[in-house]
Amino acid sequence: MKFWKSKFGRYVFNNLIALDQTWNARTGGDPDETISSRIGKIKRNHAGKIPFNRHPLAWVIDSGLEAIQKDHCINSIEEDEGKDSVIPDES
Repeated sequence: MKFWKSKFGRYVFNNLIALDQTWNARTGGDPDETISSRIGKIKRNHAGKIPFNRHPLAWVIDSGLEAIQKDHCINSIEEDEGKDSVIPDES
């Protein structure tokens, strides 16, 4: 898309990433990791399925993102991030 390549589009994109990382930190995650990466790790640790009874909000977010882009959270995993999480992804 042309919009995302413009300076203003890049500005919007950068701020969306900052907002994403802020909410991840506010929910106990690494402040440098996106929510999608964190959810992707939960999904990967549970054989590709997020257990709704343990992670209902992650399940809802992943379902919405799957409708927009298949495997979004799995493809967004940042292996080098997550070490500073207060609530680990392994649960």
